[in-house]
Amino acid sequence: MIELVEANWPYFLAALLIGIAVAWFIFVASRKTKIARDSAEAAQDKPATRNQALIDAEPVAKRDVPVPEVPPVGLAGAGPAVAAAAQNAQEETAAPTTDSPASGDDLTRIKGVGSKLVVLLKENGVTSFAQIADWSEAEIDAIDDKLGRFSGRIRRDDWVKQAKLLAAGDTQGYESQFGKL
Repeated sequence: MIELVEANWPYFLAALLIGIAVAWFIFVASRKTKIARDSAEAAQDKPATRNQALIDAEPVAKRDVPVPEVPPVGLAGAGPAVAAAAQNAQEETAAPTTDSPASGDDLTRIKGVGSKLVVLLKENGVTSFAQIADWSEAEIDAIDDKLGRFSGRIRRDDWVKQAKLLAAGDTQGYESQFGKL
């Protein structure tokens, strides 16, 4: 084997140089993005650059993304059971309505209560201003523990006082203390 290398060393050297050139071309020369490094002095004087495209982009929550419609029957030959399950899933994802008379008062009229809190309150059996107006300190603590990341809002936004005014229909008194409805 050593005799073979000694006799053909120029060929092995040429093959090694060609291999290095091909590897350099594949890994370095064909790179589309170039890495530019700032000097250490310049990097210390200025703040880090930010990705302006992400900063200027519209928030995902505001984008109007169309929700695909699920056909009620005949889901590509999948059968009536699958079509019914798809219909049920579509109905469950629909937004809950809070303004129907059977669902109680519109709890979003209380400052600090949004649609997510309305859902949490209804899960805990709270549907009217009169219920909130009658809460004791123990009941406030019990409900507050069930609100998760919204805990503390009941006392901070004074829901009980707001609910008393709204349950009594005192719109003028409410607006004088808590602002426009």
